[in-house]
Amino acid sequence: MKFTLKDYQTEAVAEVLRNMKDARFFWQDRKMKTAFSLAATTGSGKTVMAAAVFEALLFGNDELEFEPDPGAVVIWFSDDPSLNTQSKWRLQEASDKLTISDLVTVENTFNRETLEAGKIYFLNTQKLSKTSLLTRGHDQDDESLETADGQKIMPDMRAFTIWDTIRNTIDDPDLTLYLVLDEAHRGMKPDGSMSAASGRQTIVKQLINGSGGTPAIPIVWGVSATVDRFNKALEGMQGRTTLPHVQVDAGLVQASGLLKDTITMDVPDEAGDFETVLLRRGADKLREISEAWATYADEQGDGSEVEPLMVLQVPDAPDKMDIAKWLDVILERYPELPEESIANVFGEHKTETFGQHTVPYIEPQRVQQDDWVRILIAKNAISTGWDCPRAEVMVSLRAASDKTHITQLLGRMVRTPLARRISGNDRLNAVDCLLPNFNKEAVEAVVDQLMKGGDGGEELPGRRVLINPKEMEPNPAIDDDVFEKLTSLPSQTLPKKQARPVKRLTALAHELAMDDLLPDAGSKAHAAMHAVLDTAQQTYASKIADARAGVMTVEGKTLTADTETQKTTFNDFVEAADYAVIEDAYRRAGRAISPDLATSYAEHLAASMEDEEDEEEALIEAHTIIAALGLVPKIKDDLEAEAEKLARQWLGEYKDGIKGLTDERQEVYRQIQEMSTDPLPVEIARPHMWLQPTSLRENGVERELERFERHLLCDEEGMFPEFFKSSWEPAVLKAELSREGNIGWYRNPGRASQDSLGVVYEEADENRIVRPDFIFFSRSESGTVVADLVDPHGHYLADALPKLKGLAAYAANNSRLFRRIEAITKFTNPDRYKMLDLTREEVRTAIFAGTSAEGLYAGQSADDYEV
Repeated sequence: MKFTLKDYQTEAVAEVLRNMKDARFFWQDRKMKTAFSLAATTGSGKTVMAAAVFEALLFGNDELEFEPDPGAVVIWFSDDPSLNTQSKWRLQEASDKLTISDLVTVENTFNRETLEAGKIYFLNTQKLSKTSLLTRGHDQDDESLETADGQKIMPDMRAFTIWDTIRNTIDDPDLTLYLVLDEAHRGMKPDGSMSAASGRQTIVKQLINGSGGTPAIPIVWGVSATVDRFNKALEGMQGRTTLPHVQVDAGLVQASGLLKDTITMDVPDEAGDFETVLLRRGADKLREISEAWATYADEQGDGSEVEPLMVLQVPDAPDKMDIAKWLDVILERYPELPEESIANVFGEHKTETFGQHTVPYIEPQRVQQDDWVRILIAKNAISTGWDCPRAEVMVSLRAASDKTHITQLLGRMVRTPLARRISGNDRLNAVDCLLPNFNKEAVEAVVDQLMKGGDGGEELPGRRVLINPKEMEPNPAIDDDVFEKLTSLPSQTLPKKQARPVKRLTALAHELAMDDLLPDAGSKAHAAMHAVLDTAQQTYASKIADARAGVMTVEGKTLTADTETQKTTFNDFVEAADYAVIEDAYRRAGRAISPDLATSYAEHLAASMEDEEDEEEALIEAHTIIAALGLVPKIKDDLEAEAEKLARQWLGEYKDGIKGLTDERQEVYRQIQEMSTDPLPVEIARPHMWLQPTSLRENGVERELERFERHLLCDEEGMFPEFFKSSWEPAVLKAELSREGNIGWYRNPGRASQDSLGVVYEEADENRIVRPDFIFFSRSESGTVVADLVDPHGHYLADALPKLKGLAAYAANNSRLFRRIEAITKFTNPDRYKMLDLTREEVRTAIFAGTSAEGLYAGQSADDYEV
């Protein structure tokens, strides 16, 4: 793969491949048809995951121990030719193994007896309709076919219709046909039925269930953001087994940085005609975000500039003179935009004239790369599968009743332009939506849908939809050494479930060498691993000798049947292993220690064999040794321990050099740090600009949020607005601000951003992250800045005890960096506050042994907390 998969993507790919392996066995061994789905929210990288699956299906995957299917044939099906084109391009962009010849668009001239193994064929609804040249002749009742001598002639004298080809492929015992339904929910009724008389529903039904002389496709994989309808349809199918459905955690997708964290919505505070006002504001926002990206690219010096665009969403039957007026307002407000920067994606697919403006049509899938487009005029959701991360501003002039169209279009604008979160800058991690024809009541339905990704699923933890927010920038009253103290504090990231330390080390070595921080780092990393394996040959000599004997021989049994006595006997036999057996054992060892390391160590061993004159014999001997090493589990443990140790050493040694790199390069190292089975410390990024809500609407009544002084980021008046879900969180905040010597505070973001301090804890065998509420800053007597980590968290909550244990473990490793680390709760009847001081070892010991958070706070380990 050209891209490094996110952890959730790797896990999903592994689950899909498990299903693929089972499905292939069921079909080849028992002729059992199967189906399953992959559900992942918009922006999660479904096509990237599909590319990884196809690479493994066609070429194998050593890391996931998946053997290739030599007879695999894939049909990628959607109801939109342009969507297929986009998917094909993305698959090729993501994969370094799938070539353009492996990805075949089925055109009307297509004519094969069977589909070819190792290929992915792109089909759409139109190509399988009755009027398509690919299908004519399949229906013997088709009166439009020409005849000669009483026999019907297929169009273009083709030998096979596409249905013939599909049938022959299914019938071929050497081939396995997989059907991938892109946007699998489309064409399915809410109850999962596919009973419509025409269109996609009928064609999908034919593919899944079979039609006429064409049997059902053996293996069906549905891919969508919302697969409920597809899954319901599978439940009612006869003769098809449903395999476990694969569900990607929406929270992990949001935390990955692939999706924008914040959607800001500007709506009028009062009734009236505000189109012109908010169009001007939209133009201002487009200019501001353009300047912000230009500044960021200049700071980074890495060519990471983004050319943002505005989507101008108009009604379905717009007055062209109205559109002309709207464009005049935008260009008057932002005169630097050239007239040629406007395009349309109307369904008419033609150049439109709006007053003095001539606006060409552009295909939706081209908008992202054609960065001359800065104003895009659209009607509804444009098209399925379209997305444009650089679309950062939207002005919708549709009526308030068109909530769904607005939500669908915004859902196509949520990907981050650089496929990563920008450290400490909410503006560059947000998309702006301006709704002149909405009021705050009407926008609540839009907010609800956007919090669920627009897909009707679960809420996306970490996403915010803010109405009329204000910008918060660094507080000029806070000294710089306070910010330095903040960024020196360690955060933690979720450990990987299946980390591979050797792979992590080689990835780190590659990046260090590329950035000239450690020249020839790859060779040094492998040399260190070779030394471990050399030592292992001495340490585990007897076990390796036994393992080598197993590699060099093949044991089996011969069955002998006596026809007279009707008795059978088994006789053992032992044969010397041939080259193929040794190579198979070597490849399996390579999976355990890493294929790259196995290759380099084989070369290392072969080069050291002075008594071997034949290079090929030396390499075979080296492969035999490695195969034996792979059968001794302790060697893998030693190797991974040393790889983890060296990776941590290098990350520490070159920490300052890494900090001097661009954000993009630092993010690469951050991801490598996260490739560990243990929660490792990462630095908090310095916050530059936040977007904060300033008011809250409850029960139809709007109220201003309480504002606080001395926050590290603030508005132009030096204040910071904040909403608290409980009454006692602000009580704790005010108590801390009133402490003598307090010079500032930080509301730790509750989402997975680089400027948030996270602490790992374990709950129900799953690793999770708690983000303590507050960090307070004071000056010591010597004048240095000290930090207090304070987390008010209800003792009655189900996760209270696991979070306490996570915070206690964090405090055990990092208490020297803080003056105080305290967890606080409130009891009622009577009202009183209790505190656990996590800097005290005896308190941490009690927490680790505790069985109840309430018992800990009510016991001798807790102290009173004054508010």
